[in-house]
Amino acid sequence: MLFDEKVYLHIPGPSPVPPQVQRAMARPMIGHRSGDFSKLVARLGEEAKKLFRTAGDVLTLTGSGTAGMEACVAGVVSPGDEVLVLVSGVFGERWAKIAQAYGAKVTRLDTRWGTPIDPHQVAVKLAENPRFKAVFATQNETSTTVQNDIAAIGAYVAKTEAVFVVDCVSSLGGADFRMDEWQVDLAVAGSQKCLMLPPGLALVAVSPKAWKAIEGTRSSRFYLDLVAYRDSLAKATTPYTPAVSLYFGLEAALALLFEEGLENSFRRHDLMKRMVRRAIRALGLSLLAEDAWASPTVTGVWAPEGLNPDDFRARIKKRYGVVLAGGQKDLTGKIFRIGHMGYTSPYDLLGVVAAVELGLKESGYPASFGTGVAAAQAELFDSLDVAAGKEG
Repeated sequence: MLFDEKVYLHIPGPSPVPPQVQRAMARPMIGHRSGDFSKLVARLGEEAKKLFRTAGDVLTLTGSGTAGMEACVAGVVSPGDEVLVLVSGVFGERWAKIAQAYGAKVTRLDTRWGTPIDPHQVAVKLAENPRFKAVFATQNETSTTVQNDIAAIGAYVAKTEAVFVVDCVSSLGGADFRMDEWQVDLAVAGSQKCLMLPPGLALVAVSPKAWKAIEGTRSSRFYLDLVAYRDSLAKATTPYTPAVSLYFGLEAALALLFEEGLENSFRRHDLMKRMVRRAIRALGLSLLAEDAWASPTVTGVWAPEGLNPDDFRARIKKRYGVVLAGGQKDLTGKIFRIGHMGYTSPYDLLGVVAAVELGLKESGYPASFGTGVAAAQAELFDSLDVAAGKEG
């Protein structure tokens, strides 16, 4: 049927892929040891520095964001090392699991899901144990729709010998991230979120402090050896066979991001966050995270009493083609999540909110048609220059 393959994808990744990126990935294949590919590797190595806002190396691995996370752990953790892991959701827990797999002695700093890590508690933990080799954090925790204060945490970690490692997989390109200014030593991103690519690439940025730690680490590693990627990057190549088509796509995606401007991208994501949150409140539903620390790329909504959020999501996917995410771990069956990242415009969110209203109504929740849409429209209108009298 006509619209069977039309999907409105609004989950916390993968995110929609722009036509320009799709066309770039459809280019004829080239040899990954060719001069043309070496030129591409060199260009991307420099362009990616602008994305992370760093003067350090940015390495591209063929693998998911988790591959990048594991490469960071393998790089800085030797068996028996003590590390501090900041856990505000599923992906903080992933840091802990990977570190344990590499033989680290893990100390966790947990927070209630839906709330961020308190930087002052990090300072206390660091003061209690000066032996920490590394501190692992997540900037944007999609499972709990929380954004952590990486700048404040980085200021405390920088006073120690510990390496500060940050997962910015679901935020890089959609939220402010300043690696050098915030004193982050290792940062990892994934291709399928705000970078507007299919899954398959991990980008890892490395500071001089991190390289010093990596060169002294005793863990076993091969494919995920960051030193191998660094040495290959210096020769404008990769140590192993890369996903060439994704490299084509990354170049196109970065061109789109820089054409829009990073600051404009951040503002767009923040606007979409505000639109969704204002709409949800207008519908009488409760939000998982408070405004002060809410994620700019995904919004969590508590299911009202009597509404099964997984049945609700299945209903609007089948009827309207709108795909939302459910809860994870402790939040399974309790929330639904609306992704607004990457190749998504504020106008897309008006349709998403309309589908949410229809789904709520069909599920027996007393939603008034247009209430949420009107609230989202009002937030959008308030953001326009014309609304502030700046045009005309």
